[in-house]
Amino acid sequence: MPHTNTGSTLPGEAMPAADPALLNCRPRGADAMPVVMTVPSALAPDRAPAGSTPVVSLDRVERTFGDQTALAGLSFTVPARSITVLLGPNGAGKTTCTRVVTGALGPDGGTVRVFGLDPATDGPEVRRRIGIVSAKPALYDRLSGLDNLRYAAELYGLGRRDVAARRIREAAERFGIAGALDQQVGGYSTGMKTRLALARSVLHEPELVLYDEPTSGLDPESSYAVLELIREMTGQGNTVIMCTHLLLEAEGLADQVVMLQDGQSLVQGPPDELVRRYWPEHTVLVDAEDRTSLAALVGEPGVHDVRLRDDGPATVVVDDLARIPDLVHALARAGARVTRVEAERHSLEDLYFAVRRDSGENRIGEVVQ
Repeated sequence: MPHTNTGSTLPGEAMPAADPALLNCRPRGADAMPVVMTVPSALAPDRAPAGSTPVVSLDRVERTFGDQTALAGLSFTVPARSITVLLGPNGAGKTTCTRVVTGALGPDGGTVRVFGLDPATDGPEVRRRIGIVSAKPALYDRLSGLDNLRYAAELYGLGRRDVAARRIREAAERFGIAGALDQQVGGYSTGMKTRLALARSVLHEPELVLYDEPTSGLDPESSYAVLELIREMTGQGNTVIMCTHLLLEAEGLADQVVMLQDGQSLVQGPPDELVRRYWPEHTVLVDAEDRTSLAALVGEPGVHDVRLRDDGPATVVVDDLARIPDLVHALARAGARVTRVEAERHSLEDLYFAVRRDSGENRIGEVVQ
């Protein structure tokens, strides 16, 4: 039997008018703000210091929908004040994972803890401390940006007008929409709507913010701007979980990645550390007009292996990348006309496809241990 949570929801998680908890409180204008509170009062919580108890912990979590398995023994932790990117193709389990974290879905098995609490039983308290932006954030197009934020402030329990006004002003300035708050949201660009949703997600000063495909539908410039704003959030004390299937979004943004496939974690950890574990050797790409001359590197001090190719540069395995000048000198002594010498760098994209390629082999287990 699927588990559902019928308690409080977060603004932006679903259209408020569709939520039974809101009854018939859809706003009709700037002077008709509802007074129904679906989220308890959200006073600024104390932030957990980095490196302390994880903000989120999943241990062998399972979730099915009928005969479809969405999460299959998923385990990972999210450190405080970090950006964790859930990376994987559509259907990998990313969105289901975030819904389990918020308590919108209960797990069929395993343990979920957020701030040390169980979202399935402590949902209101957990959601009081969470902000969320979905791929298609629910906004009221007929209201102004300001009225959208005022309504969200009411839902978050920011009852005092001075507190709500200050939070709205700070969030609007932080996400670059202060000059557009008086405009009707229906006239906003997709990028501006995303910025408004970002501002709304932090009104109650959450400790944890969840982003599900936050750049969906944005042009490259808007996507870059949104990702920069997310990057800055950890400096404000927030912990971020972001779902994406776009490798370039995760590159340079994630403090840790969790690569998902079929509801399971293939690998997880800091990207640079995972790359080092997957490719522990120091390798240098070397090419010359006459590739046979590259054999001169065999036996040079610090050179462990020279892998020659007919259709590309040789891969030279060295004990230290500081050996690169020595390689150039050795080739010069051999009369080689060198056209390329560079340390081989592996990107998150390289890692992603290597992991997916090897996911059925024992090497994955070796890399992540």
